Amino acid sequence: MHGMEDYRKIVGDEPISNVYRKARKLTKFHILEVNSTFSGGGVAEMLSSLIGLFNDLGVDTDWAILHGSPDFFEITKAFHNALQGDGINLTDIKKEVYLQTNEEFYSYTHIRHDAVIVHDVQPLPIIKFSRKAVPWIWRCHVDLSEPNRELWEYLKQYLLRYNQIIMSSTRYLKEDLLVDQKVVFPAIDPLTSKNMELSDAVVEKTLNKFGIMTDKPIITQISRFDPWKDPEGVLKVFAKIRKHCDCRLVLCGSMAADDPQGLDVYDRTRRMAAGLIKSGDVVLLTTENNILVNSLQRASEVVLQKSIREGFGLTVSEALWKETPVVASNVGGIPLQLLDGVSGFLVDPYDLQGCADRVMELLHDPDLARDMGRRGREHVRKNFLITRLVSDWLDVLISALT
Repeated sequence: MHGMEDYRKIVGDEPISNVYRKARKLTKFHILEVNSTFSGGGVAEMLSSLIGLFNDLGVDTDWAILHGSPDFFEITKAFHNALQGDGINLTDIKKEVYLQTNEEFYSYTHIRHDAVIVHDVQPLPIIKFSRKAVPWIWRCHVDLSEPNRELWEYLKQYLLRYNQIIMSSTRYLKEDLLVDQKVVFPAIDPLTSKNMELSDAVVEKTLNKFGIMTDKPIITQISRFDPWKDPEGVLKVFAKIRKHCDCRLVLCGSMAADDPQGLDVYDRTRRMAAGLIKSGDVVLLTTENNILVNSLQRASEVVLQKSIREGFGLTVSEALWKETPVVASNVGGIPLQLLDGVSGFLVDPYDLQGCADRVMELLHDPDLARDMGRRGREHVRKNFLITRLVSDWLDVLISALT
């Protein structure tokens, strides 16, 4: 585990001093973070770093993980998709399973904390069962710009109980939700195994271990196998690039325990890749390995993030931290991380040719790619590292508790 002092060499003294000063105001309080998975996905990854640093600062913070049946996670995955605009068949049985799972979870979690932070839709209703008058904060990590109206109206009965709601972008703030709302940008931890510095020898050894050859340029997308991440669209873009550039595509995504849709999307992507690209230059990986992700982002000439909808998309900041330029969809929190024409290119998520053209521009101009990567790293250092996120959350809790 890392302490705040370990980040001084990256961000300097002032941010670290400010964090210590803020944390002193919270040392008498006991915080609880609640989500639905310990690993697989950016939320769990962020919480792992955030909770460790809070405790290092003397702000006692626990982590409770909701356990549910496969049926429950099928339902909440449908909720997740509907919050990002999909349709949904919202039956009474689904509502019953959703609420009952949360009631059971609450019954054995023993929430006796001074503040509770609930992440995403899975554990959202647990507030209904609490009788303790403490601040409850809901942290939404998905794109709420155009939620399914039926589901939104159903979930609002629980949201209205919260003291505050934290979003990832001003685009997601809801005028019809009469609860205090605030924007806090997610961040990456530069000292985790996914983002720490790696030698060229380690990168080469790791890629060899997973059968990824480096005899030609590599294009990579790091994302869960999720329809919103559009892996099939990535394959179509790659097919256009391959007509002009001899290169290799790697699609690497973990399988989160709370995402039952992942295997179906992976199988569909695998079948499409087999039919579209005959030469074996598409590599699909589902290994949960942070050193592999780190190595891929460092070894790639270009990293893609061709999402259709995106809560924030921290893989953009991850790649830029390794000085790798990114071509990504102009959706969600991506344009906050990626400055178009400065550290990569923003594209329309449905413009396949435009995406392919931007990737090829970077492949054909290594100097441009190198300059963009360097500018991207500095932008991330100033705006999207865990030290800033810790500071923002301390502000939220100070406001709620003091």
